[in-house]
Amino acid sequence: MSRIATCFAHLKQQNKKALIPFFTAGDPTPSKTVPLMHAMVTAGADIIELGVPFSDPMADGPTIQRSSERALENHVGLKDILGMVQQFRQDNKTTPVVLMGYANPIEAMGYEKFAQQAQAAGVDGVLTVDYPPEECTDFLECLAQHNLDPIFLLAPTTVDARIAAVARAARGFVYYVSLKGVTGSANLDLRAVQTRLSELRRHIQLPIGVGFGIRDGAMAKAMAEFSDAVVIGSRIVQEIENASPETVVARVETLVKSIRTAMDS
Repeated sequence: MSRIATCFAHLKQQNKKALIPFFTAGDPTPSKTVPLMHAMVTAGADIIELGVPFSDPMADGPTIQRSSERALENHVGLKDILGMVQQFRQDNKTTPVVLMGYANPIEAMGYEKFAQQAQAAGVDGVLTVDYPPEECTDFLECLAQHNLDPIFLLAPTTVDARIAAVARAARGFVYYVSLKGVTGSANLDLRAVQTRLSELRRHIQLPIGVGFGIRDGAMAKAMAEFSDAVVIGSRIVQEIENASPETVVARVETLVKSIRTAMDS
């Protein structure tokens, strides 16, 4: 059983939902990435979603776009991020780590080399925004050979054929995009999300996490009532952007802890 599957199984036994914070590796500086990961776990994160910076992050709103720009200015690439995960694993053997990004950095490294090095570093899952399941068969085979879970996005507009393809290909969990738009968008309709998750569960047996548009503990708690996991990215990245280098780790830990407390209340 993968670390992701084990995590969800343990949470189910405790009648808890997963909290999955996202931030971009290398933001605000490369030296803060591993301390931020540890701080999030201390604050109650169950899975860490680590963004791979990319020059054209088409699914991301302005906040996360800026975080990618800062990380790229810090010359952080995929190889560096695998090194960060490896460093994190020196002290944490259990918390799952998911890399979220785009196809170009992976293709530049090569499927086999990426999968091999990701497994060796301690990565558990890979969410590649622009790899639909029907167009990445070779990549999926590579991930399977190295025990890496492929995680896919579903949206309010996803058609039945794509849902079926994701149900066949996905491992670990499925990420439901709660609204039409990019990360950090507003106008989240909880009732519409709840209805859509009920429809998706007729096809998908894996846990379903929900992200995009979740801004605070109250919203996370409401979303956790009917999802298996809550993903929070833009709000955390905003905290990183507004913090000083001296306070960034403590501020993010405080924010994640407040969300965890709200979800468990």
